[in-house]
Amino acid sequence: MPEGTESKAHNNFKNHHFSGNVYIFQAYDVGDDINLEKVQKIRALGLVPLSLPKYFKNYHTPLAVDLPHPHESTRFIGSKIHNFGTISLTYQVPFSGTLSDLRKQLVTMHNQYQEQSVMDVKSIFKTIERCITKPIFFQMNTSYTVVQVTPDSSIGDIAQLKRDYGAIIASMLRFETQDLSEPQKNDILEGDIGYFRGDLIIIDTDAAFLYDAEYREILDFFEFANIQQLELRYFDRLLDQQLNKMYEGEGRNLPLISYLPFATSVEGDPMSRLSKMRVDISVIAERLEGSVKLAGEPYYSELYQLLKDKLDLKNWQQGIDRKLSIIHDIQSTYQNKIDVTREDLLSVLIILLIFIELVIGLLNFFVK
Repeated sequence: MPEGTESKAHNNFKNHHFSGNVYIFQAYDVGDDINLEKVQKIRALGLVPLSLPKYFKNYHTPLAVDLPHPHESTRFIGSKIHNFGTISLTYQVPFSGTLSDLRKQLVTMHNQYQEQSVMDVKSIFKTIERCITKPIFFQMNTSYTVVQVTPDSSIGDIAQLKRDYGAIIASMLRFETQDLSEPQKNDILEGDIGYFRGDLIIIDTDAAFLYDAEYREILDFFEFANIQQLELRYFDRLLDQQLNKMYEGEGRNLPLISYLPFATSVEGDPMSRLSKMRVDISVIAERLEGSVKLAGEPYYSELYQLLKDKLDLKNWQQGIDRKLSIIHDIQSTYQNKIDVTREDLLSVLIILLIFIELVIGLLNFFVK
């Protein structure tokens, strides 16, 4: 191919216009629990019908709501309130233009809707605050961005798409405006999957690229994985805080009543609080893990597993399990201490009773 022709072809594909949508998922942890039955009675919130895909179990069926009116969030398309203290929001931003232009806009877009989501979730939080156990705005948040591009027949096959636009896509998923190094680019692009021949899905740690027209069903995976990451990160931080208190000596002194024979856990007992927290975290984490069942759906199963790997959910879960195990060991140590103290106390009481009986017997003997 002559040099001029090759340069012209290069410029043509660089200037090619695509269309699609950018989906931004935000999740906020705003308290320990949310009473969804009370939330349903709040008139200021507009309830929205919710139909979960068949592969989502209803362990934690959320409540879909609209933003309290009036609001100016034009790209907002939905919010869900979860009973374990989380509010999630979704934004849809249509685009039309070159991928290079989209790459430049994506960072600004992400920051803009990060700020917008704070205002939007705050309006929901204020409306439902009385329904939240230990409300706080906000403890932690996570976000994930999905760039959806409508397939274009003039592009050719997926291999051609990756050759021509792979560098732009890879840097876009890292929110960079310049091309990444070859090793970094290849690492991002090698994990692609697709169901039909003309489909392409590339998943990275903070964003994903969907070259697919029939994509709406899989958006739920990205929203749910973002919420799952939020809860795991929150649990991990909460356990760190509790363990630091134990290491620093806070909460080591148990109430005296704890050492009395036949006494059970008392209110304010730090070990009881740790035990309750350990159970709550274990139950919620297990239900989040088991909320997606993909038996008989190998494509969705592969997609969700890749998403979990990129978000490092397994390592977050393993870290939580290790800390829960440490808390269990601490509880066992304290329980052994209580048991030994109780046995010593019983022994002292028995000896004291024997001594009193002996004294009474001697007094009776000398009085006679």
